[in-house]
Amino acid sequence: MKLALALCCCVFSLAAAAQTPPSYDLLLKGGHVIDPKNHIDKVTDVAVLGGRIARVADNIPASAAKKSIDLKGLYVTPGLIDIHTHLFPRLVLPPGSPPSEGIEPDTFSFRGGVTTMVDAGSTGWKEFPEFKERVIKPSKTRVLAFLNIVGAGMGTGNDDNVAEMTASEAARMAQANPGLIVGFKSAHYGGPGWESVDLAVQAGNLAHLPVMVDFGRITATRNIRELFTNHLRPGDIFTHAFSGHREEVLENGALNPAMEAGRKRAIIFDVGFGSLSFFWYVAVPAYKAGFHPDSISSDLHKLNMNEGMKDMPNMMSELMTLGSSLPEVVEMASWAPAREIHHPELGNLDVGAEADIAVLSLEAGHFWFTDSVGARKAGTRRLTSALTLRKGEVMWDRDGLAAQDWEHFPYRKGPFFESRKN
Repeated sequence: MKLALALCCCVFSLAAAAQTPPSYDLLLKGGHVIDPKNHIDKVTDVAVLGGRIARVADNIPASAAKKSIDLKGLYVTPGLIDIHTHLFPRLVLPPGSPPSEGIEPDTFSFRGGVTTMVDAGSTGWKEFPEFKERVIKPSKTRVLAFLNIVGAGMGTGNDDNVAEMTASEAARMAQANPGLIVGFKSAHYGGPGWESVDLAVQAGNLAHLPVMVDFGRITATRNIRELFTNHLRPGDIFTHAFSGHREEVLENGALNPAMEAGRKRAIIFDVGFGSLSFFWYVAVPAYKAGFHPDSISSDLHKLNMNEGMKDMPNMMSELMTLGSSLPEVVEMASWAPAREIHHPELGNLDVGAEADIAVLSLEAGHFWFTDSVGARKAGTRRLTSALTLRKGEVMWDRDGLAAQDWEHFPYRKGPFFESRKN
């Protein structure tokens, strides 16, 4: 009797288990997870439910999810964050202006593992409402912004126009858009004084936000030592750190001591690769001196998207050729920029966080990497983007990892076909 009862209970338990619905929507299984915030650097699994990270643990059974993706041999990281981009294709330009250089975010982001882009000063307070409606709201990419201290924005011929720089208006716009505006930008200023930087900092003080500086022309008195010592605050960002345009490396090939002095004051040093802002002749001596950047960004725009920069994984690979480790460049492209823009909910795989995830392939071999003007340097490891998830949705799948075999695909029955019946 007892044996029969035990067998009955066992059969009931198995039947109940078979009827238990999956716990997760998606399971990323067997990838090497690198999550710098949570100090994870090992092969483990990541489960997603309702567009958020539900669990990070070893050996989660595939049956626990509606869909499981085998990522053996690949690297799973937080979605990458590019804090220096230009995303405002301006429709109306002053007479004689060159075409707008802005890129539509979704056309470039996901194919490079990027789930968050920060526009770096394309708009000032006057155009930000248009930028919000026309770019931020419709984009699947998360789009944030550094607001240009020039009210008319970048590319309008006003970079040196102090009359267009109003700290109070910039701060007011930031306060009206908390979370979306993450700081202020001083860019390309070529005047004799410090108005652009100082007014951006003033706006930063009013709104309690950081400043990013794309420093303009230097002089005997306008130089990076003065910038770091007497104008920027701890936590402010110096982008284009390896450009050489501001004597980051001296003529004798040595790192400018001002760079180390800035780091001691907690100034943030960002790559900002750009068209003319990343050179081996600067980066190599900087690395030899032990000076590594804090974050990686692209300075993405129409003129450089097909140049040496290429995409975020390529820039991460370039820094690995200089001596950074894989976990270090993952942090530079995810958790570090999240902290720099005061968004600690991003750039990590916390349980409960939005499931913004990059899956990267690491190739070994002989590769050439180019700087902003096409000079090349050899490397032995190259990262590429294999899969990108935004809020748990597959946005980029280079190799069909999340796809279904065509023989079993529900042709003419899926949502793709249903939406196109008419």
